[in-house]
Amino acid sequence: MSTAEAAKTDHRMMTGADIVVQSLVDHGVDVLFAYPGGCSMPMHQALTRYGDSIRTILPRHEQGGAFAAQGYSRATGRVGVVMATSGPGATNLVTAIADAKLDSVPMVAITAQVPTRAIGSDAFQETPMVEVCRGITKHHYLVTKIEDLPRVLKEAFHIASSGRPGPVLVDLPKDVQLSDVAEVPLDPPMDLPGYEAAPPAVPAETIRQITAAIKLARRPVIYAGGGIVLGNASEELREFISNTGIPTVTTLMGIGAVPPENEFSLDWLGMHGAAYANYAVRDCDLLIGLGVRFDDRVTGKVEAFAKDAKIIHVDIDASELNKNKEAHIPVRGDVKQVLSELNKTVTKTGIDPWRKHCAELKTKYPLTYDNGFDGILQQHAIKTLSDITAEMDPQITVGVGQHQMWTAQFFKFRRPRTWHSSSGLGTMGFGLPAAMGIQAALPGALVIDIDGDGSFQMNVQELATCFCEELPVKVFLLNNQHLGMVVQWEDRFMDRNRAHTYLGPISHNEAKGNSQAERFAYADDRYPNFVQIAKGYGCGASTVRKKGDLEGAIREMIEHKGPYVLDVEVPYQEHVLPMIPGGHTVDDMILE
Repeated sequence: MSTAEAAKTDHRMMTGADIVVQSLVDHGVDVLFAYPGGCSMPMHQALTRYGDSIRTILPRHEQGGAFAAQGYSRATGRVGVVMATSGPGATNLVTAIADAKLDSVPMVAITAQVPTRAIGSDAFQETPMVEVCRGITKHHYLVTKIEDLPRVLKEAFHIASSGRPGPVLVDLPKDVQLSDVAEVPLDPPMDLPGYEAAPPAVPAETIRQITAAIKLARRPVIYAGGGIVLGNASEELREFISNTGIPTVTTLMGIGAVPPENEFSLDWLGMHGAAYANYAVRDCDLLIGLGVRFDDRVTGKVEAFAKDAKIIHVDIDASELNKNKEAHIPVRGDVKQVLSELNKTVTKTGIDPWRKHCAELKTKYPLTYDNGFDGILQQHAIKTLSDITAEMDPQITVGVGQHQMWTAQFFKFRRPRTWHSSSGLGTMGFGLPAAMGIQAALPGALVIDIDGDGSFQMNVQELATCFCEELPVKVFLLNNQHLGMVVQWEDRFMDRNRAHTYLGPISHNEAKGNSQAERFAYADDRYPNFVQIAKGYGCGASTVRKKGDLEGAIREMIEHKGPYVLDVEVPYQEHVLPMIPGGHTVDDMILE
């Protein structure tokens, strides 16, 4: 009989650590990312007593483990779980917890804490994690009594996954893990006064108001965000678009909700979004916001955003309504339920001139790049990868920077939960560990981290996890030797003055001063040698620089049985366009 079965049948004494692991099993956790330490050792010992009930993956850095838990969650919609020891182990989770909060990712972070008697004494490896994380979690717990553990963990999973999802912290002192108790109910009632797991159904009158507004509009635009993906409402959105024929833009987090081939798709909008998407929103008379938060990277100068439009805003989180942009019809509700009701009432309206105008915008302002360059431009590399993998149903993660924006522009995402980006926090180092978590969740999937050399080095140590845990993640590394997005801002707004954006040796001219480099310049010195690093970790690796060699190199990467790093040498003066400078309007958009 397994430990789990024994615990449920003979009511034997259970330690706090056993209760934690049993609760994870009961909540369907099949993969856990955990790095052990002094205060978390009891939980790790308990994990070994539960056999194969949970696969425990050892990251090489706690932040990597937390981003892997995010990747697991983003790809599956289930709660990702990460565990770390007290002090530095716990604080290493903080960035990933904040990242999950801003992107509404359901995650439970279990941190060990010093024994209760030592709390507040500045004990070895003590940090007040609840206080540290108070503003970046959906909820948080410090558990001081073993009897509370089953309830707390049940509540943690419920809160993380219901309503607007988010991260929940459970801080667990070592003595609570080691103490034991008999006859503890493992499925106790929750105690969450005031917590509303789901909003009430949207009234029929509100549905009628929205329907009437759609009928009256002559230039409507659907503005769909991450709430569509998180709410599993992509099918309802596609039906709504088909029923109404309304041109549709998405946010960065909404990518994949609408296939790019949809005749009414205008792709994504915002600072580096498609010009035609931004122009359509500027000119619309009705903006239907679905699961969006009117983020500053979308709106620019917020008072000028869709300034002539009536605004409908549907969101599960009441705090988002009228927060950044006042809505004429603010609707707190489940976007899936709202769309289901609207699909019963809406029909195509007489907006053919507007549809034609949007189609003309798309033709006039396409996303393009210089295809005549005989080296490999980043956009060409991404488009080639997209074309080759089109029938392979790949999962794509990215770091943060130019490569992230180019991937959003030139990779074709046809399904939700296949594009994975640190969007709200913009965390460099996200790509590789997130891919690792996705690969653990979806063992048979082709998982590719499209990364930049700056972001990649933030968590490069996770190559060891990929090799040792047999996670065949592919890294498509666009290596320009610079912090490309910051270089772009230097070029555009700071007289090309280089201020610590070159990642190579300081003896190189690019390390300082005013840059005179031409558009297709390459860094002279290649540093570090990513092929040697990858092979040192046991991964496959190669470098490609010639355009004609790119397709073959990509196929070699894909066909390799284990993890692989393809180092793609690219120039460093290429800019992501279009670009709306921060705080400006669509009319200030830079197109070339």
